[in-house]
Amino acid sequence: MKYFLQTFGISIWVTAIFIKQSNTIIMKSCAILLVLAAFLFPQAKAQSLYMPRNVKTAFDNGTRSMDGNPGAHYWQNRSRYHIDITVAPPDRNIKGSEEISYFNDSPDTLNTIVFSLIMNYHKPEAERLVNMDSTQLTSGVHIDHFEVNGEETIWPEPEGDYTRQNIDLPKPLLPGDSIHFSVQWHYEIAPAFVRNGRSEREGMIDPTTYCVAYFYPCVAVYDDYNGWDRLQFTGAQEFYNDFSNYTLNVNVPKNFIVWATGTLQNPDEVLQPHYAKLLKESMTSDTVIHIATPGDLDTKVITTQNATNTWQWKADDVTEVALFISDHDNWDASSAIVDSVNGRRASVQSAYYDTSVDFHDAVAIGQKAMSWYSRNLPGITYPYAKMTVVEGFAGMEYPMMANDGAYRTNNPIAIKFEENHEIAHTYFPFYMGTNESRYAFMDEGWAQTFNGLIGVVEYGSAIVNKRYAKIVIKDPSQEEQVPVIESDFQTGLAYGNNAYFKPMLGYMAVKDLLGESLFKKCLQGYINRWHGKHPMPWDFFNAFNNVSGKDLNWFWNSWFFSHGYTDVGIEKVIRNKNDYDIKINNVGGFDIPFDVKINYKDGTSEDIHETPIVWEKDQKQTTVNIQTKKSIRSVTIDTGLWADANEKDNVWEGDSY
Repeated sequence: MKYFLQTFGISIWVTAIFIKQSNTIIMKSCAILLVLAAFLFPQAKAQSLYMPRNVKTAFDNGTRSMDGNPGAHYWQNRSRYHIDITVAPPDRNIKGSEEISYFNDSPDTLNTIVFSLIMNYHKPEAERLVNMDSTQLTSGVHIDHFEVNGEETIWPEPEGDYTRQNIDLPKPLLPGDSIHFSVQWHYEIAPAFVRNGRSEREGMIDPTTYCVAYFYPCVAVYDDYNGWDRLQFTGAQEFYNDFSNYTLNVNVPKNFIVWATGTLQNPDEVLQPHYAKLLKESMTSDTVIHIATPGDLDTKVITTQNATNTWQWKADDVTEVALFISDHDNWDASSAIVDSVNGRRASVQSAYYDTSVDFHDAVAIGQKAMSWYSRNLPGITYPYAKMTVVEGFAGMEYPMMANDGAYRTNNPIAIKFEENHEIAHTYFPFYMGTNESRYAFMDEGWAQTFNGLIGVVEYGSAIVNKRYAKIVIKDPSQEEQVPVIESDFQTGLAYGNNAYFKPMLGYMAVKDLLGESLFKKCLQGYINRWHGKHPMPWDFFNAFNNVSGKDLNWFWNSWFFSHGYTDVGIEKVIRNKNDYDIKINNVGGFDIPFDVKINYKDGTSEDIHETPIVWEKDQKQTTVNIQTKKSIRSVTIDTGLWADANEKDNVWEGDSY
């Protein structure tokens, strides 16, 4: 009887000779040898993922679990906001007051609270990673009154950290306790776009059309792996907020329409009966209803004719609220079935210039996207009551809102890709609460993936490949090849590649590896575990490993932790007696799928698809075996969406034996 032990390439043969010994003794002896061998030559461990010390501490503390679930000790803090804001174009002064209840559900005693004031990003002296036109500079946020638990408190002047402000508490905030803040503030809204500058995520679209976002002082995130989020907003990266409940009162002059995050609580108070009726009808309609047309807007009888109307909105369990106001934008509305089981509908609305040819289809585009995402991938019912797409400049997402640019040239593909992308953000980062500032690939990469998938359905893979595939590979710079996991503070093309396109290709590759059904199961498993929470990249990797029942760390290491890129090439083709071995090198290091296209000398051909699983055991080279007695004329490697950096070595011509 022989036992073969293989550890780290060392072979051990254990021979049991049945001479004057019982089978029991032999088996016990062999068992001891097996244990000894395992001790001396431990089994090669599966690849592990790099984990910074603070992330490792979260797992050690039990707030995160290695099976991809929130840990037994997971916690997150939350707030309740009641905000009143006054916006009266063309006056650019935005005035607001708010009541904040902040709940400390952490195990820590907090002596300091950190506030976010994003609009300080417009101050001349603020740190920025983007260029800003001088007309977009302002004096920032002015705190006019501040109270802590009913006691008036001096708001300290910022000392360099312009978009973050530390507030020392008069007494510590204990675990399980809450604190109340009252804040009054004002700031000047900046132009959202200037001809020689750049578009902003918020701002004045024209003298009487404002996109108001990130406009209120809010409590920053305090979490289990970083403590207080003190990252400055610099204009390049995006945001990280807690889940909170909001009531939002927007005071505007008559004839101004307000669109905002949440559900409008008082349509009959702010709209004339006819228009309130149209809005209500749109909630159950498949047909696009034109609530406000240029003719309606000219009559100035859409809203209630008070000097000031207060539009009341409510939204629970969201990470942000935003609003858009105008006195001359068209208003379309309809709805989409997002839950086919119970027939639940979500409202789809749009606000746009009548001259914007593309935007006349915005509601129809939104209907299709919300239904498709709900039914297909991610296959999670659209979680909110509505989505409003407004015409601005930014191509920016907010909960239940999207600020898109119009091309005004009847470019249906461009507007669809942009709108589909912003609506996809509903799931990432809003439903999932991901940290966009540190891990943009966890939201932008997924939005780009869903956008690409619906794009294939609408336009075919060729269009999607053309729009996305070659963007990454065109940039051979060191910055582009920084590992995705470490690409937090890049700008320009390098940021776009590492936040959007490389992770998209990685997600599409793991979809190819797992297959449609298992991929969908893993994605939904991850979403169901972490929606309404704050997942980190390691939670995503672990959840997919756990749900799939596969150790995919070799794949995650390749795509998210390496300096790789997409490039494979044929080293050689070996003809055997009854088959061929095609040796393919993974030159770039990313584990990509590919098609092997074979042309035989008899005029026939064959296509073989290889998923990334071919790289699991050897990530430098793989062999594709072709069982055939026919002679091969040529072999071509087609990487499709995963554009190849060097296509010259993707073709083999003629027999080489």
